Amino acid sequence: MKKLFTALAAATLALGLGIGTAEATAPAAAPQAAAYNCGWYYGTELTVRGHSGDRVREVQCLLEHWGFNVGPTGVDGKFGTNTEGAVRQFQGWYGGLAVDGKVGVNTWAALRS
Repeated sequence: MKKLFTALAAATLALGLGIGTAEATAPAAAPQAAAYNCGWYYGTELTVRGHSGDRVREVQCLLEHWGFNVGPTGVDGKFGTNTEGAVRQFQGWYGGLAVDGKVGVNTWAALRS
């Protein structure tokens, strides 16, 4: 019985992982697996309070992905006090980042990790 269970478990695992199928190979043009993004913006330009648009939407979406509240209007593309507060909370929680409420290169990288 133990051998049967082990064989079934191994077969189930192999099927779930797509071993021996085309699914097991990522396409050559796939983005880095470790990076997460929301699709609004892919750069790392400094983004701060007062900015608006897709860069801010990306920041807000990423913050929400991590579980941080960006305010009652959610992802609205306006970098105000709520978004700045969420950035500061994220920076302090993540560690190793300056807690300044600004989304620079290091904070972008952390948000997308």
